[in-house]
Amino acid sequence: MGRSSALVLKGITKTFGSVTAVDSVSLEAKDGEFISLLGPSGCGKTTLLRIISGFEIPDAGEILLDGREILSVPVHKRPMNMVFQRYALFPHMTIYENIAFSQALKKRPKQEIQGRVKEMLKLVQLEGYEDRKPSQLSGGQSQRIALARALINEPRVLLLDEPLGALDLKIRKQMQIELKNIQDKLGITFIYVTHDQEEALVMSDRIVLMNHGKVIQDDEPARIYHHPKSRFAATFIGENNIFDGTVVGVRADRLQIDCGGCLFSVKAVEGAQKGERVCLAIRLDKMKVLESGAAGSFDNVLSGKIEEVVFYGSIIKLYVSAGQGLRFLVEERLEDEKESDGIAETIGETVRLGFKARDTEVFRE
Repeated sequence: MGRSSALVLKGITKTFGSVTAVDSVSLEAKDGEFISLLGPSGCGKTTLLRIISGFEIPDAGEILLDGREILSVPVHKRPMNMVFQRYALFPHMTIYENIAFSQALKKRPKQEIQGRVKEMLKLVQLEGYEDRKPSQLSGGQSQRIALARALINEPRVLLLDEPLGALDLKIRKQMQIELKNIQDKLGITFIYVTHDQEEALVMSDRIVLMNHGKVIQDDEPARIYHHPKSRFAATFIGENNIFDGTVVGVRADRLQIDCGGCLFSVKAVEGAQKGERVCLAIRLDKMKVLESGAAGSFDNVLSGKIEEVVFYGSIIKLYVSAGQGLRFLVEERLEDEKESDGIAETIGETVRLGFKARDTEVFRE
Protein backbone atom coordinates (compact mmCIF):
# COMPACT_ATOMS: atom_id res chain seq x y z
CA MET A 1 0.00 0.00 0.00
CA GLY A 2 1.13 3.53 -0.78
CA ARG A 3 1.59 6.17 1.83
CA SER A 4 -1.43 8.32 2.68
CA SER A 5 -1.50 12.05 1.99
CA ALA A 6 -0.45 14.23 4.90
CA LEU A 7 -0.89 17.59 3.19
CA VAL A 8 -2.90 18.55 0.10
CA LEU A 9 -2.94 21.96 -1.58
CA LYS A 10 -5.60 22.72 -4.18
CA GLY A 11 -5.42 25.75 -6.48
CA ILE A 12 -3.55 28.02 -4.06
CA THR A 13 -3.31 31.59 -5.39
CA LYS A 14 -1.85 34.67 -3.70
CA THR A 15 -1.42 38.17 -5.12
CA PHE A 16 0.32 41.23 -3.73
CA GLY A 17 -1.08 44.20 -5.61
CA SER A 18 -0.48 43.54 -9.31
CA VAL A 19 1.99 40.71 -8.62
CA THR A 20 0.78 37.10 -8.55
CA ALA A 21 3.20 35.46 -6.12
CA VAL A 22 1.54 32.02 -6.18
CA ASP A 23 -0.51 31.07 -9.23
CA SER A 24 -3.03 28.24 -8.80
CA VAL A 25 -0.59 25.79 -7.19
CA SER A 26 -1.75 22.26 -6.36
CA LEU A 27 0.50 19.92 -4.43
CA GLU A 28 0.25 16.69 -2.46
CA ALA A 29 2.71 15.60 0.24
CA LYS A 30 2.68 12.00 1.46
CA ASP A 31 3.35 10.79 4.99
CA GLY A 32 7.07 10.96 5.74
CA GLU A 33 7.94 12.53 2.39
CA PHE A 34 10.75 15.08 1.96
CA ILE A 35 9.61 17.64 -0.61
CA SER A 36 11.75 20.57 -1.74
CA LEU A 37 10.22 23.71 -3.22
CA LEU A 38 12.99 24.80 -5.57
CA GLY A 39 13.34 27.88 -7.72
CA PRO A 40 14.95 31.31 -8.14
CA SER A 41 14.34 34.25 -5.82
CA GLY A 42 10.84 35.62 -6.27
CA CYS A 43 9.39 32.41 -7.73
CA GLY A 44 6.79 32.08 -4.94
CA LYS A 45 8.24 29.22 -2.93
CA THR A 46 8.56 31.08 0.40
CA THR A 47 5.12 32.66 -0.01
CA LEU A 48 3.69 29.18 -0.56
CA LEU A 49 5.44 27.93 2.60
CA ARG A 50 4.05 30.86 4.59
CA ILE A 51 0.55 30.09 3.30
CA ILE A 52 0.91 26.46 4.46
CA SER A 53 2.06 27.65 7.90
CA GLY A 54 -0.73 30.21 8.20
CA PHE A 55 1.46 33.33 8.17
CA GLU A 56 -0.16 34.32 4.84
CA ILE A 57 -3.79 33.87 3.77
CA PRO A 58 -4.33 32.84 0.13
CA ASP A 59 -6.78 34.64 -2.15
CA ALA A 60 -8.07 31.30 -3.42
CA GLY A 61 -7.59 27.58 -2.89
CA GLU A 62 -7.77 24.93 -0.18
CA ILE A 63 -5.31 23.31 2.22
CA LEU A 64 -6.12 19.92 3.71
CA LEU A 65 -4.15 18.27 6.51
CA ASP A 66 -5.06 14.61 6.98
CA GLY A 67 -8.20 15.33 4.96
CA ARG A 68 -9.32 18.29 7.09
CA GLU A 69 -9.41 21.88 5.86
CA ILE A 70 -6.99 24.06 7.88
CA LEU A 71 -7.17 27.54 6.29
CA SER A 72 -9.52 28.55 9.09
CA VAL A 73 -7.17 27.16 11.75
CA PRO A 74 -4.91 29.84 13.33
CA VAL A 75 -1.12 29.48 13.12
CA HIS A 76 -0.57 28.43 16.72
CA LYS A 77 -3.15 25.64 16.46
CA ARG A 78 -1.81 24.04 13.28
CA PRO A 79 0.25 20.88 13.98
CA MET A 80 3.22 22.33 12.12
CA ASN A 81 6.46 24.07 12.96
CA MET A 82 8.70 26.27 10.88
CA VAL A 83 12.51 26.50 10.82
CA PHE A 84 14.03 29.64 9.33
CA GLN A 85 17.42 30.58 7.88
CA ARG A 86 17.86 32.93 10.84
CA TYR A 87 17.75 30.63 13.81
CA ALA A 88 15.64 32.99 16.00
CA LEU A 89 16.99 31.46 19.21
CA PHE A 90 16.34 33.44 22.39
CA PRO A 91 19.79 34.89 23.23
CA HIS A 92 19.14 35.31 26.97
CA MET A 93 18.07 31.66 27.41
CA THR A 94 20.21 28.55 27.69
CA ILE A 95 20.02 25.86 25.01
CA TYR A 96 17.87 23.78 27.37
CA GLU A 97 15.46 26.68 27.90
CA ASN A 98 15.27 27.38 24.15
CA ILE A 99 14.32 23.81 23.33
CA ALA A 100 11.97 23.46 26.30
CA PHE A 101 10.22 26.82 25.75
CA SER A 102 7.13 25.56 23.90
CA GLN A 103 6.73 22.63 26.27
CA ALA A 104 6.87 24.93 29.29
CA LEU A 105 4.15 27.11 27.72
CA LYS A 106 1.99 24.00 27.42
CA LYS A 107 2.63 23.34 31.11
CA ARG A 108 4.01 19.87 30.53
CA PRO A 109 5.43 18.09 33.61
CA LYS A 110 9.01 19.13 34.35
CA GLN A 111 10.32 15.57 34.27
CA GLU A 112 8.66 14.94 30.90
CA ILE A 113 10.20 18.12 29.49
CA GLN A 114 13.65 17.10 30.72
CA GLY A 115 13.34 13.74 29.02
CA ARG A 116 12.13 15.27 25.74
CA VAL A 117 14.92 17.89 25.68
CA LYS A 118 17.52 15.21 26.29
CA GLU A 119 16.00 13.13 23.49
CA MET A 120 16.12 16.09 21.07
CA LEU A 121 19.74 16.94 21.93
CA LYS A 122 20.70 13.34 21.25
CA LEU A 123 18.83 13.43 17.95
CA VAL A 124 20.75 16.52 16.74
CA GLN A 125 24.02 15.22 18.24
CA LEU A 126 24.49 18.04 20.76
CA GLU A 127 24.24 16.18 24.06
CA GLY A 128 25.85 18.12 26.93
CA TYR A 129 25.07 21.55 25.44
CA GLU A 130 22.10 22.24 27.76
CA ASP A 131 23.74 25.04 29.77
CA ARG A 132 25.33 26.94 26.88
CA LYS A 133 23.95 30.16 25.44
CA PRO A 134 23.25 30.65 21.71
CA SER A 135 26.23 33.04 21.47
CA GLN A 136 28.52 30.10 22.34
CA LEU A 137 27.38 28.02 19.34
CA SER A 138 28.59 27.86 15.76
CA GLY A 139 26.16 28.44 12.90
CA GLY A 140 25.71 24.72 12.32
CA GLN A 141 25.11 24.07 16.01
CA SER A 142 22.60 26.92 16.20
CA GLN A 143 20.66 25.49 13.28
CA ARG A 144 20.55 22.07 14.96
CA ILE A 145 19.14 23.66 18.12
CA ALA A 146 16.52 25.50 16.05
CA LEU A 147 15.62 22.14 14.52
CA ALA A 148 15.43 20.48 17.96
CA ARG A 149 13.18 23.28 19.22
CA ALA A 150 10.79 22.65 16.32
CA LEU A 151 10.86 18.85 16.52
CA ILE A 152 10.14 18.68 20.25
CA ASN A 153 6.56 19.67 19.37
CA GLU A 154 6.20 16.50 17.27
CA PRO A 155 4.79 18.42 14.30
CA ARG A 156 2.70 16.62 11.69
CA VAL A 157 4.57 18.62 9.02
CA LEU A 158 7.85 20.50 9.42
CA LEU A 159 8.32 23.57 7.21
CA LEU A 160 11.88 24.73 6.52
CA ASP A 161 12.68 28.05 4.81
CA GLU A 162 16.26 27.88 3.46
CA PRO A 163 17.50 26.75 6.90
CA LEU A 164 21.07 26.08 5.73
CA GLY A 165 21.50 29.21 3.62
CA ALA A 166 23.60 31.10 6.20
CA LEU A 167 26.12 28.26 6.68
CA ASP A 168 29.44 27.93 4.90
CA LEU A 169 29.72 25.33 2.14
CA LYS A 170 31.39 22.51 4.11
CA ILE A 171 28.99 22.75 7.07
CA ARG A 172 26.02 23.10 4.73
CA LYS A 173 26.88 19.86 2.93
CA GLN A 174 27.30 18.05 6.25
CA MET A 175 23.99 19.40 7.53
CA GLN A 176 22.18 18.30 4.36
CA ILE A 177 23.02 14.68 5.12
CA GLU A 178 22.28 15.01 8.85
CA LEU A 179 18.94 16.69 8.21
CA LYS A 180 17.87 13.99 5.77
CA ASN A 181 18.94 11.29 8.25
CA ILE A 182 16.87 12.94 11.01
CA GLN A 183 13.86 13.14 8.70
CA ASP A 184 14.23 9.47 7.73
CA LYS A 185 14.49 8.46 11.39
CA LEU A 186 11.44 10.43 12.54
CA GLY A 187 9.28 9.84 9.47
CA ILE A 188 7.91 13.40 9.60
CA THR A 189 6.78 15.10 6.38
CA PHE A 190 9.25 17.89 5.50
CA ILE A 191 8.46 20.77 3.14
CA TYR A 192 11.79 22.44 2.41
CA VAL A 193 12.39 25.72 0.55
CA THR A 194 15.69 26.23 -1.26
CA HIS A 195 17.15 27.96 -4.31
CA ASP A 196 20.10 25.53 -4.31
CA GLN A 197 19.55 22.77 -6.88
CA GLU A 198 22.29 20.53 -5.45
CA GLU A 199 20.72 20.74 -2.00
CA ALA A 200 17.33 19.75 -3.42
CA LEU A 201 18.83 16.85 -5.40
CA VAL A 202 20.72 15.50 -2.37
CA MET A 203 17.91 15.66 0.18
CA SER A 204 14.55 15.31 -1.53
CA ASP A 205 12.17 12.49 -2.28
CA ARG A 206 10.46 14.92 -4.65
CA ILE A 207 11.36 18.30 -6.09
CA VAL A 208 8.70 20.88 -6.94
CA LEU A 209 10.36 23.32 -9.34
CA MET A 210 8.70 26.74 -9.38
CA ASN A 211 8.96 29.91 -11.47
CA HIS A 212 6.76 33.00 -11.60
CA GLY A 213 4.42 31.51 -9.01
CA LYS A 214 3.72 28.34 -10.99
CA VAL A 215 4.83 24.72 -10.63
CA ILE A 216 7.05 24.02 -13.65
CA GLN A 217 7.82 20.38 -12.83
CA ASP A 218 7.00 18.09 -9.91
CA ASP A 219 9.19 15.00 -10.03
CA GLU A 220 11.68 12.70 -8.34
CA PRO A 221 15.24 14.15 -8.27
CA ALA A 222 16.68 11.69 -10.82
CA ARG A 223 13.84 12.29 -13.28
CA ILE A 224 13.89 16.07 -12.98
CA TYR A 225 17.68 16.00 -13.49
CA HIS A 226 17.82 13.58 -16.42
CA HIS A 227 14.43 14.39 -17.99
CA PRO A 228 13.55 18.07 -17.60
CA LYS A 229 10.21 18.90 -19.19
CA SER A 230 10.90 22.50 -20.22
CA ARG A 231 13.65 24.92 -21.15
CA PHE A 232 13.44 26.47 -17.69
CA ALA A 233 13.85 23.09 -15.95
CA ALA A 234 16.82 22.21 -18.20
CA THR A 235 18.41 25.59 -17.47
CA PHE A 236 17.82 25.58 -13.70
CA ILE A 237 18.62 21.94 -12.84
CA GLY A 238 22.18 20.94 -13.68
CA GLU A 239 23.99 22.23 -16.75
CA ASN A 240 22.81 21.76 -20.32
CA ASN A 241 23.77 22.90 -23.77
CA ILE A 242 20.59 24.56 -25.01
CA PHE A 243 19.95 25.51 -28.64
CA ASP A 244 16.94 26.70 -30.62
CA GLY A 245 16.21 24.81 -33.81
CA THR A 246 13.67 23.91 -36.47
CA VAL A 247 12.27 20.43 -37.14
CA VAL A 248 13.27 19.40 -40.69
CA GLY A 249 12.50 15.68 -40.47
CA VAL A 250 10.05 13.54 -38.48
CA ARG A 251 10.33 9.77 -37.90
CA ALA A 252 8.63 7.49 -35.39
CA ASP A 253 11.76 7.27 -33.22
CA ARG A 254 13.71 10.40 -34.16
CA LEU A 255 13.48 14.02 -35.16
CA GLN A 256 15.99 15.80 -37.34
CA ILE A 257 16.43 19.41 -36.36
CA ASP A 258 18.41 22.27 -37.85
CA CYS A 259 20.27 24.41 -35.31
CA GLY A 260 21.90 27.30 -37.12
CA GLY A 261 22.83 25.18 -40.12
CA CYS A 262 23.91 22.09 -38.14
CA LEU A 263 21.63 19.06 -38.51
CA PHE A 264 21.10 16.91 -35.43
CA SER A 265 19.31 13.59 -34.92
CA VAL A 266 17.42 13.83 -31.63
CA LYS A 267 14.79 12.12 -29.49
CA ALA A 268 11.29 11.97 -30.94
CA VAL A 269 8.63 14.25 -29.49
CA GLU A 270 4.96 13.36 -29.75
CA GLY A 271 3.08 15.72 -32.05
CA ALA A 272 6.16 17.51 -33.40
CA GLN A 273 5.65 18.80 -36.95
CA LYS A 274 8.05 19.61 -39.76
CA GLY A 275 8.86 23.33 -39.71
CA GLU A 276 8.09 23.67 -35.98
CA ARG A 277 10.48 25.61 -33.74
CA VAL A 278 11.85 23.56 -30.84
CA CYS A 279 14.45 23.77 -28.09
CA LEU A 280 17.24 21.17 -27.80
CA ALA A 281 19.01 20.35 -24.50
CA ILE A 282 22.08 18.12 -24.07
CA ARG A 283 23.73 17.58 -20.69
CA LEU A 284 27.42 18.39 -20.43
CA ASP A 285 28.35 14.87 -19.39
CA LYS A 286 26.49 13.38 -22.37
CA MET A 287 28.74 15.26 -24.82
CA LYS A 288 31.94 13.34 -25.56
CA VAL A 289 35.25 14.44 -27.02
CA LEU A 290 35.91 11.64 -29.49
CA GLU A 291 39.11 9.72 -29.92
CA SER A 292 40.17 8.83 -33.46
CA GLY A 293 37.78 6.29 -35.00
CA ALA A 294 35.29 6.44 -32.09
CA ALA A 295 32.43 8.12 -33.93
CA GLY A 296 30.54 4.93 -34.87
CA SER A 297 28.35 4.67 -31.76
CA PHE A 298 27.19 8.31 -31.84
CA ASP A 299 24.19 9.63 -33.75
CA ASN A 300 25.65 13.12 -33.95
CA VAL A 301 29.28 14.03 -34.65
CA LEU A 302 30.65 17.51 -35.28
CA SER A 303 33.98 19.34 -35.25
CA GLY A 304 34.86 22.40 -33.23
CA LYS A 305 37.71 24.44 -31.83
CA ILE A 306 38.45 24.60 -28.09
CA GLU A 307 38.16 28.26 -27.06
CA GLU A 308 38.41 27.97 -23.30
CA VAL A 309 39.29 25.38 -20.64
CA VAL A 310 38.13 25.73 -17.02
CA PHE A 311 39.75 23.57 -14.32
CA TYR A 312 37.50 22.20 -11.52
CA GLY A 313 39.89 19.71 -9.92
CA SER A 314 38.82 16.24 -10.99
CA ILE A 315 36.99 17.57 -14.04
CA ILE A 316 37.55 20.23 -16.69
CA LYS A 317 34.96 22.05 -18.77
CA LEU A 318 35.71 22.78 -22.39
CA TYR A 319 34.06 25.59 -24.35
CA VAL A 320 34.01 24.44 -27.97
CA SER A 321 33.02 26.65 -30.91
CA ALA A 322 31.39 24.52 -33.61
CA GLY A 323 30.70 27.27 -36.15
CA GLN A 324 27.32 28.63 -37.21
CA GLY A 325 27.21 30.45 -33.86
CA LEU A 326 27.02 27.20 -31.86
CA ARG A 327 29.13 26.99 -28.70
CA PHE A 328 29.16 23.74 -26.74
CA LEU A 329 30.16 23.18 -23.14
CA VAL A 330 31.65 19.73 -22.55
CA GLU A 331 32.63 18.08 -19.26
CA GLU A 332 35.70 15.84 -19.17
CA ARG A 333 36.98 13.83 -16.22
CA LEU A 334 40.72 13.96 -15.50
CA GLU A 335 42.40 10.70 -14.61
CA ASP A 336 45.70 11.94 -13.17
CA GLU A 337 47.74 15.03 -12.21
CA LYS A 338 49.69 14.97 -15.45
CA GLU A 339 46.50 15.55 -17.42
CA SER A 340 45.71 18.52 -15.20
CA ASP A 341 49.12 20.10 -15.86
CA GLY A 342 48.60 20.08 -19.62
CA ILE A 343 45.05 21.35 -19.98
CA ALA A 344 46.05 24.87 -21.11
CA GLU A 345 47.79 23.34 -24.15
CA THR A 346 44.45 22.17 -25.53
CA ILE A 347 43.16 25.71 -26.21
CA GLY A 348 42.97 26.27 -29.97
CA GLU A 349 42.89 22.56 -30.80
CA THR A 350 40.25 21.17 -33.13
CA VAL A 351 38.25 18.29 -31.65
CA ARG A 352 35.33 16.13 -32.66
CA LEU A 353 32.30 15.96 -30.39
CA GLY A 354 29.67 13.26 -30.30
CA PHE A 355 26.32 12.74 -28.59
CA LYS A 356 23.48 10.24 -28.89
CA ALA A 357 19.89 10.98 -29.84
CA ARG A 358 18.65 9.17 -26.71
CA ASP A 359 20.62 11.61 -24.52
CA THR A 360 18.81 14.68 -25.81
CA GLU A 361 15.71 16.41 -24.53
CA VAL A 362 13.55 18.36 -26.96
CA PHE A 363 10.90 20.90 -25.91
CA ARG A 364 8.09 22.25 -28.02
CA GLU A 365 8.00 25.89 -26.92
